[in-house]
Amino acid sequence: MPMRNLAFQAAICCVFSALLVRAEQTGTPRRLLAADDSKRRLAIVASDGSLEWEMKVGAIHDASVLPNGNVLFQQGWTRIVEVAPEKKTVWEYDSARMNGNEGKRVEVHAFQRLDSGLTMIVESGPARIIEVGKDGRIQREIKLKVNRPNPHSDTRLARKISNGHYLVAHESDGAVREYDAGGKVVWEYDVPLFGKERKGGHGSEAFGNSVFSAIRLPNGNTLIGGGNGHCVLEVTPQKEIVWKVEQNDLPGITLAWVTRVERLPNGNTLIGNCHAGPENPQFIEVTPQKKVVWTWKDFRNFGNSTPVQAVLSQ
Repeated sequence: MPMRNLAFQAAICCVFSALLVRAEQTGTPRRLLAADDSKRRLAIVASDGSLEWEMKVGAIHDASVLPNGNVLFQQGWTRIVEVAPEKKTVWEYDSARMNGNEGKRVEVHAFQRLDSGLTMIVESGPARIIEVGKDGRIQREIKLKVNRPNPHSDTRLARKISNGHYLVAHESDGAVREYDAGGKVVWEYDVPLFGKERKGGHGSEAFGNSVFSAIRLPNGNTLIGGGNGHCVLEVTPQKEIVWKVEQNDLPGITLAWVTRVERLPNGNTLIGNCHAGPENPQFIEVTPQKKVVWTWKDFRNFGNSTPVQAVLSQ
């Protein structure tokens, strides 16, 4: 009898463990790209929550699946790689040793494969945006405005937008700046503290305006991931906040370090919720009315430092 009980318990544990391997989702399941540097994992996650492709990574703040099916991501703060589905590296660039950066402290927190085939790379430390070809040679370079220079926090997410300008989240400055092709700041938004005092840390107890991301919406507004401000803001060109999700607006969910944000084709907003602890989902989808319609949580394959997410399909 004891042996049977042990066998039964072992079987139950195996089933339970198998269930834990898959992500917990509420709402319509989604296929997505996700990365977590605490578990050193970048993965394409199937809609059923299983891992269909993965790579071991180090520090990571940006990644994307390219139209050709390859994945563009970083291996540590300076090395950017393009890897094919069979895990062969087909292109790489190292900001620590190329184009004048030898011996300098440099970190990369954002990069983007452009329609031209060039790769945009945003370098904190040198405080510049460069566009490089397949051979690694710089085709365009602009200097960034940084009031509180720090190689780790000059910038976070940045994107080249449809008008040819660059939209950059400056973490240490607590600001979002839009630069034209010549490097002139043509729009700037200082992320407010809303009358609160700054508090250190990374979790829900922290507070500040260390902005992580900004994207330009088709209506001309800017959607901002507020970092340790625990918020998402939609701001007009005139700098009016027309939509906002705050730390405790979503029932049963606490926002911590808000990382990437995305306005989905259905009009809903995808929110990355980093450093919020295992009691909270890492990714959340909300309607314009701030109703939660999808959540994603996986603290087995991923951890409490999951700053990268991108919906690939449903």
